[in-house]
Amino acid sequence: MEPNRIKDINEAQDLLCLWTQAGVVQEKVCDSDYECAPCSYDIDMRRIAEKNRKRRERGDILKGANSHVVFWKDRLKDLPLSRRPCIHHMKQRIEFRSCTNEYVCGDCEFDQYFHDQHTVHAVVKPVDVLSVQGFKIPQGYYLHRGHAWMKLEEGSEVRVGLDDFSLRLLGPLDRIESPLVGKEVSQGVGGIKINRGEYKAEVLSPVSGVVTAINHKLMEDGRMAGTDPYTEGWVMRIHSNSLRDDIKHLLIGNETGEYIKNEVRSLHNVIEEEAGPLAADGGLLTEDIFGKIPQLKWDKLTKLFLHN
Repeated sequence: MEPNRIKDINEAQDLLCLWTQAGVVQEKVCDSDYECAPCSYDIDMRRIAEKNRKRRERGDILKGANSHVVFWKDRLKDLPLSRRPCIHHMKQRIEFRSCTNEYVCGDCEFDQYFHDQHTVHAVVKPVDVLSVQGFKIPQGYYLHRGHAWMKLEEGSEVRVGLDDFSLRLLGPLDRIESPLVGKEVSQGVGGIKINRGEYKAEVLSPVSGVVTAINHKLMEDGRMAGTDPYTEGWVMRIHSNSLRDDIKHLLIGNETGEYIKNEVRSLHNVIEEEAGPLAADGGLLTEDIFGKIPQLKWDKLTKLFLHN
């Protein structure tokens, strides 16, 4: 990795990697549509930059091919304030705008505004959705065992919502409430509140972090989540600094499929216990399972499947 000059922020950036735009490395083209969190190149560069930072703090003299590597944000901070490009400009989403918040996007008012006006309303639909025992599972999404999903977005941002299984089991819901913007949430701790008439419950957060955006529409009508759980039905966005550890406790791909199969078997057993074998013949496992089988107990269902 060779050092490169800091490019003029007004030059066209033909999908160049952020590390190249900041002048840390020679030309490197982004091949992940600026989805940095899962990018192996970004992970390696951050690891090298962190190692170099610690060595500098110890007073070591850095040598070798990667001795010049610093975090791309730190390199841009050397620029005059008027020439520091906002990350959304670097990702070719807006015309030039300078960063005035030291590249701390989590509490940046413009970043919040941008996501409210653009990202929030332009959710990309899953590339592929599988059906497992009649329930939809989107590919590329992570699932918490409490039936909240998490989708990686740019930087350390993730989008969170409720899965098809929980919404069809307990819905249609009147309201879905998330913590307010700026509030901290913890993985495995209740944060999302759901309401159906007199019935209430909490869904555990799949990751830890700070809430950066919420879907206000669900506070007025939670049924939207059941109609489109993985896109328009998202609940909140979270800025997380612990994704690497949090992901270890989540399911994805075949793991999710096997988990849903087991959950469906458990649901059949509960229905048989409460309403008899005929009620669990599969015909009712479509929409509004709780509403169609009066014998089912809300508290038992939420404790068993939401783990709260």
